Amino acid sequence: MRSLEAPAVQRVARGHRMRLRWGRIVIYIVLVAFALFYLMPVYVLVVNGLKSFQEVSLSKMWAPPSALSLRSFEKAFDKLSPNFLNSVSLVVPATLFSSFLGSLNGYILAKWKFRGSEVLFPLLLFGMFIPYQSILIPLVQFLRWAGQYLPVQLYGTITGLVLVHIVYGIPITTLIFRNYYASIPNDLVEAARMDGAGFFGVYRHVILPLSAPAFVVVVIWQFTSIWNEFLFAVTITSNPAQQPITVALQNLAGSQIVEWNVQMAGALLAALPTLLVYILLGRYFLRGLLAGALRG
Repeated sequence: MRSLEAPAVQRVARGHRMRLRWGRIVIYIVLVAFALFYLMPVYVLVVNGLKSFQEVSLSKMWAPPSALSLRSFEKAFDKLSPNFLNSVSLVVPATLFSSFLGSLNGYILAKWKFRGSEVLFPLLLFGMFIPYQSILIPLVQFLRWAGQYLPVQLYGTITGLVLVHIVYGIPITTLIFRNYYASIPNDLVEAARMDGAGFFGVYRHVILPLSAPAFVVVVIWQFTSIWNEFLFAVTITSNPAQQPITVALQNLAGSQIVEWNVQMAGALLAALPTLLVYILLGRYFLRGLLAGALRG
């Protein structure tokens, strides 16, 4: 009886393995198809950025260039390089300050409960759902008013844009840090407090050394959001010399003649910093998410 059952069991096992193998192949085919679909815009940017102006047209948009030309990238870089530095001056301080403030807020809301904290946290998160367009007019009026009483101008400058992104980034950074700190055992905080550590002592010696995964998530999120943002940039930085790269990229369109090859080359150059951030830090971003940065 056992000799008769063994071949049947083996056939069932082989059939199961074949189904798993074919199922895996189908999954890979679907994933490759989706990857190619999402890479299509990048392909269009690259091939048209490498063409001359005479060769660019809608009918030949998908065709590779007949001869490689870097003239479009050189022209785009010459026009965008000053604004590239403006974007760096905007992104670095706005990302760092909003991350630090979000870390402090998350630490307070997760480990230093107080009366009304459960109400304050949802109200703070409400800021994430306020559309940019609804607050543009009062925002501009506030920046103009505040600039009268401060040693630096806020409206029309990178400084004002940095302040706007710091404030607007506090809700999402607070959410990420608060949920991450909630996963840290309270015993660590209580032990530090028993050893005499105060509010900032616990934060510096216990919370901050454990915050690397959450900081990676927040920095990547804020860097990408601020670098690619356009509405605040075009509204607040009225001075062309202060405008970030997203506004300068839109200005490449011109008024009469549109050099599509230069625009596409410029779009690729403008996207390179965020692309490099995800290539270099993408695995740490996933680790931060899995470590509890978005877990509540």
